[in-house]
Amino acid sequence: MTYQGVLTKMQTEFGNPIQYYIVFENSFLNVNQILNKEITINFEGYQCLNCGKKKKIFRQGCCYDCFYSSPAVGDWIMKPELSTAHLGIADRDLDYESKVQLQPHIVYLALSSEVKVGVTRKTQVPTRWIDQGAEKALSVVEVPNRYLAGITEVALKNHFADKTNWRKMLTNDISTIDLIEEKSKLQNWLPPDVQEFFYLDKNDLYEMHYPVLEYPKKINSLSLDKTPSFKGRLMGIKGQYLIFNDGTVFNVRSSEGYVVSLSL
Repeated sequence: MTYQGVLTKMQTEFGNPIQYYIVFENSFLNVNQILNKEITINFEGYQCLNCGKKKKIFRQGCCYDCFYSSPAVGDWIMKPELSTAHLGIADRDLDYESKVQLQPHIVYLALSSEVKVGVTRKTQVPTRWIDQGAEKALSVVEVPNRYLAGITEVALKNHFADKTNWRKMLTNDISTIDLIEEKSKLQNWLPPDVQEFFYLDKNDLYEMHYPVLEYPKKINSLSLDKTPSFKGRLMGIKGQYLIFNDGTVFNVRSSEGYVVSLSL
C-alpha cells in the first residue's frame, strides 16, 4: 500500500501510548499500526505550505519568499518576547498576530533530555510537549498573552536550557529530575509583571508514553535532500521523529512541505 502527499507534522492523540497520524490531503496513516514493519520513503518534490507553489522549501515548510513575508513565521514565533500585538503594533499582519498572541499562553518545564523551559499556547497542551518528545511536563505560569510568556522564558533561560538535546531524547538518555521540585525554586526568578500568575500549588504534571519498541544506541539523521529514497523497519515514534532499526531517524516536522510517497 502506498500513501502520497505533502508532509506536515504528525498529528497526535494523547494516550498510553501516544497515537501518531501522518495526514495527507486525501488519506491518512495511523503510524502506530506499522511498528515493526518495513516502510519506504521516497522524495518526490516540494510544495510550500503557505503559497502552495512547487518551490524548494527554505524553512518551516515555507519557500524563501513566504518565509520572509508570511505572518505565520515571524520572528516572534521563535522568540515570543518580540511579540507586539498587545501594544497594537504589527510585525507583518496585526489581525493574524492578535489572534495568536493575544490568548492564554503557558510557560512550562519539560523533561525531554534535561530540564528545559518553553512557551506554548494553552490550546497546544499537551501537543507541544508530545512534539518535543518530553517524558514529563509541568506548567509554571499561565499568562494572558505571548509577550508575557516570552519575557518569562527569557528570565528562566538563565537557569534552564531552552532547547531539547534531540540525540539524548531519541536514545532515551533522560535525566531523573523532579519537575515539581524544580518549579518550587523559581518564583523569585520570574519578572515582576508575571509574579501574580504563579501558583506554586497548582501542579498539572503530564507524563508521556511513546510507542517505541527499541531505542537506538547511535543515531543518524535522514535528509531527503541527500537521500531521496530510504527503506527501513520502523521501531518507534517519539517527538516528531520516526525511529528505524538501523538507527536512522527521520524528523517529519523538519520535512514539512516535502512531497513524498510512503510504501508499506
